[in-house]
Amino acid sequence: MSNLSSVIEPLNTAKGLPNEHYIDDEIFQEEKESVLFSNWSAIGFAKDTPKVGDVNPITFLGMPLLVVRDNDKKVRVYQNTCRHRGMVLISERRNIRGTIRCPYHSWCYGLDGQLRSTPHVGGPGQNTHPDIKRNELGLVEIRSHVFMDVVFVNISNNAASFEEVHSDIINQWQEFDKPLYHNEDSSFELTVKSNWKLAVENYCESYHLPWVHPGLNLVSRLEDHYHIENTLKYSGQGSYVYSQLKGKDNEVFPDFGGLEKKWNTASEYISLYPNVLLGVHRDHTYAIILEPKSTNKTREHVAIYYASAEATKARFKDLRIKNKFFWEDVFKEDIFVVEGMQEGRNGKFFDGGKFSPVMDGPTHLFHEWVATQINLGRKEL
Repeated sequence: MSNLSSVIEPLNTAKGLPNEHYIDDEIFQEEKESVLFSNWSAIGFAKDTPKVGDVNPITFLGMPLLVVRDNDKKVRVYQNTCRHRGMVLISERRNIRGTIRCPYHSWCYGLDGQLRSTPHVGGPGQNTHPDIKRNELGLVEIRSHVFMDVVFVNISNNAASFEEVHSDIINQWQEFDKPLYHNEDSSFELTVKSNWKLAVENYCESYHLPWVHPGLNLVSRLEDHYHIENTLKYSGQGSYVYSQLKGKDNEVFPDFGGLEKKWNTASEYISLYPNVLLGVHRDHTYAIILEPKSTNKTREHVAIYYASAEATKARFKDLRIKNKFFWEDVFKEDIFVVEGMQEGRNGKFFDGGKFSPVMDGPTHLFHEWVATQINLGRKEL
């Protein structure tokens, strides 16, 4: 069992998480339960189930889940498992007209999760049985919440509500609590050979800008950034000098309505613990969902959203593609860093590292949060 006492010390004396939290399979499983399942983790985007009856199967850390758009147009998440013999219900994203039917024995469930029919359960031609109580055999629903189109789940069912846990960022970004618009040409995925936490740690800080993102640093310099720090909730960075991307005829994306003046040139980028990276700007937002695959492999799911439906139409296509490539290039520049840190965690004498008392505050907050979640999990054992 790793010793995390030095991780939760104040920034100027703290060390980072020990090596085993990046390379050890047993600790990966421990973090799955204590860090990811016990908190509000992201699994997908609501845009992927836009219509009533849309279903989207997602496997999150081995857990079969099913995202559904129900008859009230609400996004719900169920365990993607039939209550009869444990068969996976849905294997591909599609639209369902009627019920969710198990392909094994044809038990059927409504979009509300209720068990609707059980063919021949009492014998040939007998579709009921007194011991099969349908009202007790609905799909297992997983607590879920949608924020900025990201679908969050609390699999352990023991966290406070999303609104309570993340009330600060909801209030901080309430100006962006508006409909978001997406075109499928504004999504992409990246696979990195590193632990998921290293992607969070890197995203939290701007310290690396001059060396890792020299092009970005020309327009948004290190000294133009500020820390965003909310202990045990989220952390990141902001910039005072955001400049809108322009097309060949100097066209720009439409802005969000009703923004404060500061957003004319400001942008903010936070890691919403545990596994979501968010960015907001006057004319677009984005979300990166980090899907942990193993100790040293992470899948990054990226979606860019716009303030207006107009921005998703054909006349803005070239500018959307330009914006997508801009962010894709920026995120790709980080790959060698997180993969290099992953490789470095095999150095047996690396002690977690020494934080800069001035530049590494947001990253330290994430380490402190992870260590706190693990310690809470260990107390429950």
